[in-house]
Amino acid sequence: MTPIRERDLLDLRPAMRGEVLRPGDLGYDGARRIFNAMIDRRPVLIGRCAATADVTACVRLGREHELVVAVRGGGHSLAGLAMCDGGLVIDLSPMKDVRVDAAGQRVRAQAGLTLAEFDRATQAVGLASTMGVAPTTGIAGLTLGGGLGWLMGKHGLACDNLVSATVVTADGAVVNASVTENPDLFWGLRGGGGNFGIVTEFEYRLHPLTTVLGGAAFYPVEKAREVLRVFREFTASAPDELTCAAGIVPDPQGITRAAIVLCHSGELSQGEKLARRLDALGPAVLNVIGPMPYLQQQALFEPLYPAGWHHYWKSSFLRALGDDAIDVLIEHAAAKPHPMAHAVLEHVHGAARNPAEETAFANREYDYNLLIIGMSPDAADATPLREWARNFWKAMLPYSAGRAYVNYLMEDDEERIAEAYGLNYHRLVALKNKYDPTNFFRMNQNIRPTAAGAAGSMA
Repeated sequence: MTPIRERDLLDLRPAMRGEVLRPGDLGYDGARRIFNAMIDRRPVLIGRCAATADVTACVRLGREHELVVAVRGGGHSLAGLAMCDGGLVIDLSPMKDVRVDAAGQRVRAQAGLTLAEFDRATQAVGLASTMGVAPTTGIAGLTLGGGLGWLMGKHGLACDNLVSATVVTADGAVVNASVTENPDLFWGLRGGGGNFGIVTEFEYRLHPLTTVLGGAAFYPVEKAREVLRVFREFTASAPDELTCAAGIVPDPQGITRAAIVLCHSGELSQGEKLARRLDALGPAVLNVIGPMPYLQQQALFEPLYPAGWHHYWKSSFLRALGDDAIDVLIEHAAAKPHPMAHAVLEHVHGAARNPAEETAFANREYDYNLLIIGMSPDAADATPLREWARNFWKAMLPYSAGRAYVNYLMEDDEERIAEAYGLNYHRLVALKNKYDPTNFFRMNQNIRPTAAGAAGSMA
């Protein structure tokens, strides 16, 4: 690494519309904090970009000085890979421009947007696209990793709705990626994470939607076995318009419950008819299922995931959800070290089942993804959360498909990266060899190039 001199900063600052921050600068400490409080890193430089040209200037500086470069979007970065020690952070979070083409049902959105910001802009004209389920998530990381969300059964994943992207490559060039321009890069961006460049602007396909039949029903945790069995039966015949999740989670008062969450994006009468099938479970402790604005559905989980807590997650796609798997899940969920820790089963079906080879996101054939979420506001809980989540995940291995969702991998899951891509992994390595042979973009769930001298994944 070549030390950064004051002269280099003097060259960079006029080239950028955004801020350049160093340790000791006003705003530096705030800019280096991310959603997961388990991550506490001190980069030597943070470039808070306001435009694609700023990103290009930062990439060139990083190359010139052989810096470790981390890229921060607008949201969570649970694994902490958006921040580095002693290197350069290219921070896209100030880039918030969004332009909706209501007539063409398209939107162009910069990479610093959160889901809430994206959804507000598109819902203003009665349109939506698949995004995640927590409004503070960033659209960039979500889309580049695939993008599970409430509309995926009907409209596919977030990456399936991507139409084009503006990308800054490892050599500082700006290129467009779509089915007609750099189609190989476009394929890799749809699920391959930040391995091939920095996307500064996304263009998405939109769909008419304003109201859904959504919400959640909470039951006594003692009924968890029955709730999860009904969830299994419910999802086995779910139409594409219905996306569901279930788990052992805290209710709005923080009390552990068994719950089913759903979103039906078709005719409300059909959604209400489907929801009545939950009556087999008897009265819920709390039932907030009903017609609601799509923005309200998207905000359901906002109180559950406050910024600044300590997080450690584990996940796996399951081969099946048999009674034995349900029993193990319930047993380990009960051993959680903090009341807010929880476990969720996500159902994947319908339009999310596109052929695996169409995009880099390959793991589309499995019905359920298990997500184990260790979280607490107290740093003293960090070790117990890790141990609980790891032991829980290991206990579920007999039921695992041996496949992972890259957006849920943590920093210590490096050996599982190939699980996230299945048969597409070798094609992604070839793409990395083409677009980033020296592994300049390596602060990510890293697909290592085979080129000689390529940097290590976390080096």
